[in-house]
Amino acid sequence: MLSERQDAILREVVRIFTDTGQPVGSKTLMNALSFHVSSATIRNEMAMLEEIGYLEKTHLSSGRIPSAMGYRYYLDNLVQPTTVPQDIAKRIDEDFGQTYHQIDDIIEQSAKILSHLTSYTAITLGPESSRILLTGFRIVPLNSRQIMAIIVTSDNNVESNIYTIDENLDTELIEKIIRVVNDKLVGQPLPVVIQLLHNDIPAILSQYMYSNDGLIDMIDQLFKKAGSEKYFVDGQLNLLNYANNEDLSDVQSLFSIINQSTDLKKLLDPNDSDDGIRVRLGSELGSDALKNYSIITANYDVGHHGKGVIALLGPTTMHYSQLIGLLGEFRQELAKRLIDYYSRYDDS
Repeated sequence: MLSERQDAILREVVRIFTDTGQPVGSKTLMNALSFHVSSATIRNEMAMLEEIGYLEKTHLSSGRIPSAMGYRYYLDNLVQPTTVPQDIAKRIDEDFGQTYHQIDDIIEQSAKILSHLTSYTAITLGPESSRILLTGFRIVPLNSRQIMAIIVTSDNNVESNIYTIDENLDTELIEKIIRVVNDKLVGQPLPVVIQLLHNDIPAILSQYMYSNDGLIDMIDQLFKKAGSEKYFVDGQLNLLNYANNEDLSDVQSLFSIINQSTDLKKLLDPNDSDDGIRVRLGSELGSDALKNYSIITANYDVGHHGKGVIALLGPTTMHYSQLIGLLGEFRQELAKRLIDYYSRYDDS
């Protein structure tokens, strides 16, 4: 651990460098610190912080900037979240203030609000699908060659797909399939539904039709779509403000990461049990494309409906104290909106 004076100096170097983007010199620090100390003493302390790896000197100036190690120490020991200003809290409330007909609409809106508030890239993940139940299933014939399969889940979400079928498939058989699925699957969690589709349902349907592989595959795709984790990203183009535009491959890798659900899952780490707000620096994210970025993630809790994740992806030089305070307030507001939404259906 550092001394109190070294803590104060490192905290101020991070703050000033974040505000100005310029290396910080001893004279600037002497005027910024809340206690009096000579410029020579500050230079000695900064040299010591550089020696242990928390500060580094750029070739452009005699001033110093925080290193990755310095940021890590700052985030683990020194950062002090700030209170969200009243005008920002009011803006969040107003931006959320509309009627939502599906849970995904709330999650998607939360990403838009966060991105617009911060000018960074916002990523949101809804509550885990393992707690969502299948509440309805229907197949609607559209014409002699097409049907629409529709499912409804306990979070009032509706998924549908249109399929082209053999024109010899009669409507009576379709009704039998609907009854089988509703009898065996309605009321089950979506992961269980998908499992039963592969194990029990094919054997039951074989009583009615010679081959059901194609139909099972169609229904399976729809349930997997409903049960998949849905990530909403807003402000993707903000990443370009901090990217190395001279290296096109880095930019391409960056956009590939935020457009692939598997990469986003690794980035958000939704299985992390820590209910606090977590910051991971570029050097900890496992990708060269993210080396100049950091991600701030926060879990939010909606009771028995599960937990979700909100995140901000931006440059390493983000205003962490402000953003950590913002995410702390924002996740409470998002959880409140989701609980209000769920209550409309829990009580019915």
